[in-house]
Amino acid sequence: MPETLLERHAEALRLFGEQVRAVKDDQWDAPTPCRDWNVRELVNHVAGEQLWIPPLVTDGRSVEDVGDAFSGDVLGDDPVAAWDRASAAAHAAFAAPGALDRTVRLSYGPALGSAYCSQLTADCVVHTWDLVRGVGADDRLPDGLVEFSIKEVMPYADELAASGAYDPPLEVPAGANAQTRLLALVGRKG
Repeated sequence: MPETLLERHAEALRLFGEQVRAVKDDQWDAPTPCRDWNVRELVNHVAGEQLWIPPLVTDGRSVEDVGDAFSGDVLGDDPVAAWDRASAAAHAAFAAPGALDRTVRLSYGPALGSAYCSQLTADCVVHTWDLVRGVGADDRLPDGLVEFSIKEVMPYADELAASGAYDPPLEVPAGANAQTRLLALVGRKG
């Protein structure tokens, strides 16, 4: 299981990174399905999430310890390089021996490193779809990542909506494919 989780995490990071590298200079201000974020703000959000992983997982710090260290613009003048650094450090932190078995102190309480990795993997998958929709690229996600994300998000989709992290789940049309079901869980119409 841990190897599969780490493989899914790496795959999600690669997929998002491919899309970040494909953003054209005139697309950084384009709107995304995340109503509060344009393309740059969305990439900044996902890169910021990756920056949290080493201090929480490797260093054992809490959200309170880290404070606002990753608030604001984490992309700087080179969003692609910032993403590459953040995602590489995040994956290395999760891949370290014992990292997935550690207790991580998150904003909502303690969680296993494996649960945190699963959550961020699914989040990265959904935000990849947001990013490609924002820049008008092909929005088909890999089946394996979609299925992984459905299993991850389904148990707490309502909680995500209540927290404001995503819109409320939508009704899933009869016969919907897996990607449509995933997107509906997080309030997106595919």
